[in-house]
Amino acid sequence: MTQVSEWLKVESLDLEAQGVAHNTEGKVVFIEGALPGEEVQVTVGRKKNNWEQGTMVAMRRESSQRVTPGCPNFGLHAGACGGCKMQHLHPAAQVAVKQRVVEDNLWHLGKVKPETLLRPIEGPAWGYRYRARFSVRYVAKKGQVLIGFHERKSRYVADMQVCKVVPPQVSDMLVPLRELIASMEERDRLPQIELAMGDQVIALVLRHLNPLGEGDRAKLRAFAAVHPGVQWWLQPKGPDTVQLLDEGGPELAYALPEFGVVMPFKPTDFTQVNPHINGVLVGRALRLLQVQRDERVIDWFCGLGNFTLPLATQAREVLGIEGSEALVQRSRENAARNGLDRNTAFVARNLFEMTPALLAADGNADKWLVDPPREGAFALAKAIADIAQDPSLAPGWVPPKRIVYVSCNPATLARDAGLLVNVAGYRCTAASAVNMFPHTAHVESIAVFER
Repeated sequence: MTQVSEWLKVESLDLEAQGVAHNTEGKVVFIEGALPGEEVQVTVGRKKNNWEQGTMVAMRRESSQRVTPGCPNFGLHAGACGGCKMQHLHPAAQVAVKQRVVEDNLWHLGKVKPETLLRPIEGPAWGYRYRARFSVRYVAKKGQVLIGFHERKSRYVADMQVCKVVPPQVSDMLVPLRELIASMEERDRLPQIELAMGDQVIALVLRHLNPLGEGDRAKLRAFAAVHPGVQWWLQPKGPDTVQLLDEGGPELAYALPEFGVVMPFKPTDFTQVNPHINGVLVGRALRLLQVQRDERVIDWFCGLGNFTLPLATQAREVLGIEGSEALVQRSRENAARNGLDRNTAFVARNLFEMTPALLAADGNADKWLVDPPREGAFALAKAIADIAQDPSLAPGWVPPKRIVYVSCNPATLARDAGLLVNVAGYRCTAASAVNMFPHTAHVESIAVFER
């Protein structure tokens, strides 16, 4: 028989958007679906020596920040979509939670306290997601196809007929896509559809385990003909095998109008999920960096040049450094496309194996822009910290005056900030959360370091 807990008062939210409480024994209890300030009862699903995890089953005090979820797929029930975790919390409160996460991580993990907390960057709460990876499953017993995100804590695909976080025109295609896949000969060998939207194109990348016959290809073309903007790409194996079903048509690209830059990309290239936030983020990063016309800037983890090319409109010279040779080549092409190849250069390098010698080899720069993946920029921060402790490791090398660090993981930002501030002699002058993924527990942020 399932046991219901005592009444618990929820104190906070953790990074997985679970309520955090303590029972009368002093043990931490993580509660699915509960919000700070609420009094709830739970059924405990997991027990460890120091903590328990359960699901809320009753409530006698409700948070003023609790709202009705905007999507019918959201919830704690069996079959609920696992794509979002915070739809029951008011969007403004979600942002406040994420801002607190950034502050807490910087202090508790890095012993760093920003001198100024900037206003968080936020934007539309719905229809924002221009990138998504939908699983596809043909359920033979039911004779139907499911397309969507996985169910909560499950490998099963949620039965989604709408999705409120993707643009409406994409949500409206979910049922027609199910019908399309169900009609194809290879329907049980098509595991995934990846969405990558640009300003004019809705790129759909179909992963197929067997070659597609002409009949199936004709059905894809017919679907695109009645859904404006759709452009099919085929992926028989890894991401490098992606190719257009048919050449021609509009180019997959996004613009950064503030800087007069257009960024073509392939649907499997890394681009930000949320273009509304990306445009604001690029603008804020450049304003915080305060680049002057006579300055040299290095853009670490430059990707396609999302920050590099806007920087090139303001600086004397910009060097973009990225681990992927394919992305570096794409950056060069994008720079040429935008007439910015005269004052930009790009190199491919493993940035997780940075040393003081390699750092010095790239030369001095007045400013840095750092935008690493979730693993952060530890090797880069350690190299600059090592030089600060022993300048003979890089004779003549001068550290940048200012660093703007864009992070998609507050824990690795805090770790790297600890090195920059407590060893390398920088001050953290400003920081804020960036709500790139509303309704999820994912936290992005931006921080400024000055010498």
